[in-house]
Amino acid sequence: MYYFASDIHLGAGDKECARRVESRFVEWLDSVAGDAETIYLLGDIFDFWYEYRRVVPKGFVRTLAKLAELTSRGIRVVFLIGNHDMWVRDYLTEECGIEVYTKPIIEQVAGQRLFLAHGDNMMIEGMPMLKLMNGLFRSRVARVLFSWLIHPDLALKFGHWWSGKSRKAHGGEIPETVNDALGRYAEELSAREGIDICVFGHTHKSELRQCDHTSVLFLSEWEHRPAYGVMSPDGEIKLCDLKF
Repeated sequence: MYYFASDIHLGAGDKECARRVESRFVEWLDSVAGDAETIYLLGDIFDFWYEYRRVVPKGFVRTLAKLAELTSRGIRVVFLIGNHDMWVRDYLTEECGIEVYTKPIIEQVAGQRLFLAHGDNMMIEGMPMLKLMNGLFRSRVARVLFSWLIHPDLALKFGHWWSGKSRKAHGGEIPETVNDALGRYAEELSAREGIDICVFGHTHKSELRQCDHTSVLFLSEWEHRPAYGVMSPDGEIKLCDLKF
């Protein structure tokens, strides 16, 4: 089986909320490990992650240990970075055995051609400020300056403040129109590239949408309405609500 999840936002909220969400995620990983061939994590697994060359954020021990255990058992774990955890280096790969991708990928899975992405920097034409921010946050120069000039304690404090500010600005919700915009993107892409299924995170609004040329799976956040995707070996994809 092939599983898809995103927007866990580990570390978000107060300590009680953060621990509850992490426990939920680890329990889910345990529950799917029995038949999982690949687990796809489509971004914002961490609410904020900034990785220095020799320093990584405090916390997430249960999650990292579980992911390392799964990859040691031969389960493939694929992580596509999101806008909250784009600053990864090599820690997750070297210590946990996770495949990390900084851009969307196309894979052949169970006879289906899949396009997989977080979805945060798509269909943003006409949004110059958002494009500027995306470019700045992904800039190698800005990242190097941030690493050299800001102590890790201050960097992580700022990062968690910024992430919380972003959530509060839209009440934890992404506008309804984002699913529509990504749906249009999926249609255009599928017509060009022959994509059977597109899977996105980012919008926090779970939905399995049938379009003219493709199916589009939108994944949810995990604090209030946790849901995940699953694809069987015969290529059928479903959206499932978390039961625990």
